[in-house]
Amino acid sequence: MADSTRIRLIEPADAAPIAAHRVRDVEAFRPWEPDMPEGFFTAEGQAERIDRLLAGYRAGSVWPGVVLAGEEVIGQVTVGGILPQPHLRRGSVGYWIASTAQRQGHAGRAVELALGVMTDELGLHRAEASTGLENTASQRVLRRNGFSPYGVAHSSIFLQGRWRDGLLWERILGD
Repeated sequence: MADSTRIRLIEPADAAPIAAHRVRDVEAFRPWEPDMPEGFFTAEGQAERIDRLLAGYRAGSVWPGVVLAGEEVIGQVTVGGILPQPHLRRGSVGYWIASTAQRQGHAGRAVELALGVMTDELGLHRAEASTGLENTASQRVLRRNGFSPYGVAHSSIFLQGRWRDGLLWERILGD
C-alpha cells in the first residue's frame, strides 16, 4: 500500500476529510497530543487551521502537507519551525496517519517524501523530530528514515494533566 503514498501541500478543501479523521481518531491520538478545543474537530476549525498553516507557508516558516493514499487524504506531514538561515537550515517533521490507514507503511513513506521536500525544495541541512518516550511506532518510522535519537526534552509537552518528556531525533540531510 505504501507505494501509492504521496504527499502534497495542504489545501482548503482538505478541511472536511481531516476533520472526519480527527473526530473518529480522537481517542487513538489522545496519548500523543494535547487536548484540543472542540472547534478543532470541525471542518470549520480545520479550515481556519489550514489558513494559518498556509500563511506560515507563505512566510517560509512551515511546509504543511497532507498524506494521500491514491487520491484519499489519510493524514498529515508537516515541516515546522523552519530556520532557513545559511548557518542553521533546519526544520522539524511531524506527522499523523488516520487509524484506518495505519500499519500499511504510509507514515514511513510520508516521512521519506517530506525529507525529500526538506532537501530539494526547502534546501535544509538538518531534520529534527520528537516523539513521546512510549511512542515506539513513531520511533520505528523515524529510525527507518535514518533518524537517530540524541536526547530527552524533559517536561516538554503537557498531556493528560501532566508534563511529559519527549525523545529528540535528528538526521543530517543529504547523507
